[in-house]
Amino acid sequence: MLDNFTLTTNKNIILIGTIVSASSVFLFLCMGGSSSKNMNKLCVANPQARHTATLIFLHGLGDTGQAWSDAFKQLKLKNIKCVCPTAPVMPVTLNGGFMMPSWFDIVSLNPDGQQDVAGINKAVSSLRELIEEEEKKGISSENIILGGFSQGGAVALYTAFTHDKPLAGIVGLSTWLPIHSEFPAGLKEANRNIPVFQGHGRIDPLVPFKWGEMTRDVLQKMTTKIDFKDYPIQHSSCPEEMDDVKNFLTSLAKD
Repeated sequence: MLDNFTLTTNKNIILIGTIVSASSVFLFLCMGGSSSKNMNKLCVANPQARHTATLIFLHGLGDTGQAWSDAFKQLKLKNIKCVCPTAPVMPVTLNGGFMMPSWFDIVSLNPDGQQDVAGINKAVSSLRELIEEEEKKGISSENIILGGFSQGGAVALYTAFTHDKPLAGIVGLSTWLPIHSEFPAGLKEANRNIPVFQGHGRIDPLVPFKWGEMTRDVLQKMTTKIDFKDYPIQHSSCPEEMDDVKNFLTSLAKD
């Protein structure tokens, strides 16, 4: 469930703050259940009672949807189905071209650095297709929540604020708003004042807490309904944060 965000350093890779050999990372990726056969596989946590809302939640770099699906199953949400897709495998520039599940390429860790705009837009299109699939199943856009961790949260935020139909809310964990220079001008009125839950670790070494604060500041120009919480953690989640996520989601769902 942790975002396997890595930094290259000579012939080693920093994986979640731990230096391991490149061969170890290769083994990790091959053994992590992320072969091309299950890319885009949807892992689902079904609601405990009548299905009235859907959360589409995107994992972070190098992860899969399975771990987050398992986490949402533990929340035992009454009326919300949680759909957790897995990103396609692609080379990630920041990681020296290593192949891993990724929603888009990451080129730089600088907030003003180069961004994979085409890749982000492709991921956004894929997420919109999942929204449409839920609508075809009878869940209106007003009852669809978008969310994600780190890189996945970036896709969720961008998608929600540029979506033509009103959505129920957004969950962004340890994340940032990509292509932030487009906002607030790029905001679609349908999602002005959309409820947002944003959680971030105060000692996050990968997506720094300052990025979370900067993202919050931009979001506050587009919605007055933002709940920003910080936790004494690094680039991960924790039980306290997941409890807060559950409370937020429950507040959005109808019985």
